[in-house]
Amino acid sequence: MSPSRGSAAPRTPPESARLGTEIRLAVEQVSYAYSANPTQAPLFTLEATSFQARPGEIVAILGPNASGKSTLLQLIAGVLAPLSGRVLLNGSVIHSLSPRARAQRIAMVQQESRLLFPARVWQFVLQGRHAHGGSLRFESRDDIVIAQNALLQVGAAELRDRWMDQLSGGEKQRVVLARALAQRPLLLLLDEPTLHLDIGSQVGLLDALRRLCAHHHYTVIVVTHELNLAAEYADQILLMHSGRCLRVGPPAAIYKRELLEQVFQVPLKVEMRGHGRPRVTILSDS
Repeated sequence: MSPSRGSAAPRTPPESARLGTEIRLAVEQVSYAYSANPTQAPLFTLEATSFQARPGEIVAILGPNASGKSTLLQLIAGVLAPLSGRVLLNGSVIHSLSPRARAQRIAMVQQESRLLFPARVWQFVLQGRHAHGGSLRFESRDDIVIAQNALLQVGAAELRDRWMDQLSGGEKQRVVLARALAQRPLLLLLDEPTLHLDIGSQVGLLDALRRLCAHHHYTVIVVTHELNLAAEYADQILLMHSGRCLRVGPPAAIYKRELLEQVFQVPLKVEMRGHGRPRVTILSDS
């Protein structure tokens, strides 16, 4: 559970507030089940889950291990087909789209981005343009401009000639985010993007996400364990526990001590700060 920032800078309203009530992502009664054998009971079940997200919003999927966070993210990405329900992106059913069409609309940032071969930052970010090219992959002038802008958007332009395996954890995550932005997606999905990062790099990455949402209308879904970071940056919280979505709403409505203690199984204190966002502290037994 990351510490919260000492004093939050004033935040502009999310871009969605200026764009009206347009729904970009609609998750409608989506469920899933993992089973080692079709004749046996499922090993894990994600119960029917619904929520909506608008352009400019950050939605944090929050919960302990094995609560269904990553399964839900894969359903939203279209990697898994739901057992029931559907996921709509601008009115299109995601899992029915071709992989190429999904890659043109959705970008995923995984916990770990493995390098299959040595690459410089510039080459790595240009890979984000592959879904938009022909069968013979040569970068166009537009591809180069888009990749340059992606690096600028995450504050990593000075890294373009560095080798990927020589970057720090925070630098690498910014470059991975730049590659995702080079896809020109409508929807950004991030699975534990702050894992293994120090607090300064965590805040820097999430500050960049907030700016991108405000200025470029991305819709961002973030899977995380980090209660205070989610409270600070998310417009909506989706609280998961044992394959169930317990609550959906703004952080102030979700961060109730009894509910969070039920989910995370530790004694907590929840305080509301002056800017209307909660802060959570783990209480010691001693």
